[in-house]
Formats: sequence, structure tokens, C-alpha cells
Amino acid sequence: MNIINRQKHLITVCIILFGLFLTYSYFESRWVKITEVEIKSADIPDSFNGTKIVFISDIHLGPFLSANRLSRIVNQINGINPDIILLGGDYVFYYTRYIEPVFHEFGKLRSVYGIYAVLGNHDFYAGADLTKKMMAKNGINSCDNQSYWVKKGNDSIKIGGVGDLWEGTQIPENTFRGLKKSDFAILLTHNPDYLENIYTDLIDLTLSGHTHGGQVTLFGWWAPILPSEFGQKYRYGLIDSGKMKSYITSGIGTVTVPLRFFCRPEIVVLRLKKTKG
Repeated sequence: MNIINRQKHLITVCIILFGLFLTYSYFESRWVKITEVEIKSADIPDSFNGTKIVFISDIHLGPFLSANRLSRIVNQINGINPDIILLGGDYVFYYTRYIEPVFHEFGKLRSVYGIYAVLGNHDFYAGADLTKKMMAKNGINSCDNQSYWVKKGNDSIKIGGVGDLWEGTQIPENTFRGLKKSDFAILLTHNPDYLENIYTDLIDLTLSGHTHGGQVTLFGWWAPILPSEFGQKYRYGLIDSGKMKSYITSGIGTVTVPLRFFCRPEIVVLRLKKTKG
């Protein structure tokens, strides 16, 4: 085989491999997985032992994720029979016209003790006021610098949140207020970079999205493009920082291109387990 033929052969192989990469990555972007995470803490009240919390983020309803696909995801979540549903922001792909359709679908979500949500940077781009209006219309509790005591029997846990790090304001005191160290508290923050400001023994669990887990990764180990100032630190998964645990989800949707590589979209199911103090 001469040099020219070798070059042609190499180019052909590269084109085939790139085509396979694109085909698989497009398929993976639609291949939603369920990730189960056990959260252990002595602060979990007896009544909340075994509580099932579903967490999703970064839907990005728009040209790459349709209302029909979201409807199937909503049905999948309802099939889990969650006690609590938490939403981590970035519900639409930039544009205002997607806000009402995404919350029309979210209005079909069902949980025993309510749905709680924060806004992401894309929700500010599209329209924060309309987003909050549609949340309220569809029975979703806004956690942007707000918090709620969720009661079960004689026990309660607190769920709160802060505004988006890039586009909003952050007032964690509205969640801290009235908390004791022995209480179990969850804080929603769309952007996990905010965790650098929030390590505290008043919060047991933080939940974030924003990074998409890198979306396109080197076989799940490393992401070349990540919207974080801290490298791979807050890319994806469970981070255990002593009393406070943090989970960063890979999200549901995509941005820029409808591709994922070794970073499947996910529905996160968090199960609370009380431990001895």
C-alpha cells in the first residue's frame, strides 16, 4: 500500500469513527438513567427515614428536547412515586416561548409532600418573572432565597435555596433562619460553584446542576468544557464534605449540541436513611 492509499485509508477510518461517535452521542443524549443515591444522616427525623426524593435539573426544553419527551420523563418520575420532588433550574433553552410549555408538563408531576425549585441562569435569560409566575400557577414552590418546613407526622425537615450564582442573588440566611444543627436541611443551588461559599454544619445536603456532568467527557473521567471556575471539582456526582453532602447531577437536557458522551442524562432518586448519632 503506497503513501496515498494509506492516507485515504486513514481518512476513511477517521470519518467512520467520527460518524459512530456522533451517532452514539446523539443516542446517549436521549438515554435517561435513574441514579439512586442513599443519604445517611443522624439528623434525619424518624418519620422521614426512607423518604424518597426525586431530583432533576437542566431540562432545557427547546430545539433539542421536545414537550413530548419531557412528558415521558414526567410520567417516569410519577412512576417512581416520589415523596418530594426537587427541581434544580435551567428549564428552558434560552427563549421565552418555552417557559409555559415546560411548566405545563411540570404541572403533571405528583408527589406527596410537594415540589420545590430554584431558577438557573437560562431561566433568567428567558424570563425570571414569567418562570416564577408559571411555577406558582402549577403548584411549584419557589426556593430562590426562600425556604419551607416540610412536615410529616410530628417531624419536619427544611428545604430551601438560593438564587442563581451568575444571574441572581444569594441570601442563604433565609434558609438558615430557625435551623438547629440537629435539624435536617436541604439547600438547592443551581450552580455548584456556590458551594465554595456555603460549607456549614447547618445544611446536610445540597443539590445542584448546571455542569451537565461535562456533557461530553473522556469516558466519564474528565470533561474538556465545564462551566465552573474550579475545574473538575464540581463536575458530577456525590461529594462528601463531612456533615454536608452535595450532589451535582448530569441533568436531563443539553446545550450547544444535542450530544452526550459517557455522561448520560439522569433522574436522581435520593433515599433518606437515618443513622445513629
